[in-house]
Amino acid sequence: MPSHFDVVIIGSGAGGATLAQRLAPTGKSILILERGEHLPREAENWDAKAVFIQHRYRTQERWYDKQNRPFTPNTHYWVGGNTSFYGAALMQLRNRDFEQTVHGGGISPAWPITLADLAPYYDEAERLWQVHGARGDDPTENGDEPPYAYAAVHHDPGIAALKGHWETQGWRPFSLPLGIKLDQAHPVTSTCIKCRTCGGYPCLLKAKSDARSLAIEPLLETPNVTLLTGRKAVRLETDPSGRTVTEVVCETANGEERWSGDIVVLAAGAVNSAAVLLASANAAHPDGLANGSGQVGRNYMFHTLTAVVSLTAERQQIEFPKTLACNDFYWGDPRGGYDKPMGHIQLLEYMSGQTLEGQVSDWLPPAVAPDSLFEAAAERMLSLLVISEDLPMADNRVCLTTDGRIVLEYTHNNLEGHDRLVKTLIQSLDGFVDRAHPISQHHFELDSLLPLYGTAHQAGTVRFGADPQSSVLDPWCKAHELDNLYLTDSGFFVTSAAVNPTLTIVANALRVGDHLKERLGAGAPAVRAAAPAPRPHGHKSGEGLA
Repeated sequence: MPSHFDVVIIGSGAGGATLAQRLAPTGKSILILERGEHLPREAENWDAKAVFIQHRYRTQERWYDKQNRPFTPNTHYWVGGNTSFYGAALMQLRNRDFEQTVHGGGISPAWPITLADLAPYYDEAERLWQVHGARGDDPTENGDEPPYAYAAVHHDPGIAALKGHWETQGWRPFSLPLGIKLDQAHPVTSTCIKCRTCGGYPCLLKAKSDARSLAIEPLLETPNVTLLTGRKAVRLETDPSGRTVTEVVCETANGEERWSGDIVVLAAGAVNSAAVLLASANAAHPDGLANGSGQVGRNYMFHTLTAVVSLTAERQQIEFPKTLACNDFYWGDPRGGYDKPMGHIQLLEYMSGQTLEGQVSDWLPPAVAPDSLFEAAAERMLSLLVISEDLPMADNRVCLTTDGRIVLEYTHNNLEGHDRLVKTLIQSLDGFVDRAHPISQHHFELDSLLPLYGTAHQAGTVRFGADPQSSVLDPWCKAHELDNLYLTDSGFFVTSAAVNPTLTIVANALRVGDHLKERLGAGAPAVRAAAPAPRPHGHKSGEGLA
């Protein structure tokens, strides 16, 4: 096998897999380096105890908080990355999310691109990832979005009742856009069966729209694409000038390997991509590769999240609850009294007793409460998630210790609007449920407990922008200081907005892919968006492994 490729992509999650998929038809030689292996299809995929209590698929890697205390991040290293375990909610950022916005806790800065730059790629990403939704019901939409190619997922009776309950209060709930391979007109032959084992689980039927089944696996027999598993990229080396990445250095079961490419793309996740750059310091880049701005690792964001768990006297008629959302309070309270962003509400996945037990096991040991209590609660439970924007703060950052350990220094911020929305949600449930209780991520400081949902929405550590003094990447996600280094995971985000990040990662990877096709002389792009205007100030998986 050659050691040099036209393009080397580090990571096979949403950003890396989508970029490889975009570039594969060019015929250029593409190498995908993935630290994990192929996720096994086994009965444990749908076993709540294996997934949520035993953490069968979650990394055992230890990261450290700002007090140097270890914790296990809620992340998964497999082909396809975390997308095999996500809840499949695929939402666009709103128009104002790309603009500077005043929040109760500070300023959310503008992006170097606008929604118009990303809009055609959002449309393509929704079709590619089979997003089911309904236009016109979400009050924060622009109004000019094309219809979804796949109809919204039908609500279970209990969710339909909640929708009606909110509508009597003047709310405008809408169908949560979901990426699932569901044929509602033909349920007998539908790949998705709307089961209770979706979010948090790897799908045994591969019915979830994820990077492994939609992007990586279709490329496995493509002769110009090589996927190598068990390769953890640990650093990038450059020529003496520091302008060109010359080698990707990987750890494997058999020792060190080195690979090179005309183009090198980081897509290892916002935390790990920043860690690779910091670990790649050299004479030309003494503070870390591409870190002349000092921004590598900074501005770490992962959303402010609160799960509101409601209990009813009667068992709920709900098998597949994650079909409803609300954006009425996204930009403020329409009832008056608060004109700053509050956030987004969506239903969570079905939680069995063991799912619930596993979700709280980081702070409530399973031995404290019996299984029967968790099961009784699950049968009468409705779970909702409040997502609010986590503002980019320079002191919220990824660091490396001298021995290479990852440290997350983080303090929660921008809580005013979030707490208002949690309170509003709980009040809205009066008359629908007997009682509701918030389990808030921000109630637990990262220096004492791993927050609920942990690192699933990580973003912002290698932000893009027009100014090399305040950003790491240019508007095409190329490192300002290097000629052949790009990034396509969520590290490029300037802000976190208040919706799930996956669709934006996919859309941006398509956009960057079209840019790279032109740079590589591989023909006109399939979708042509306006160039972002600067703002003023053959498969060989696991080959060579034991």
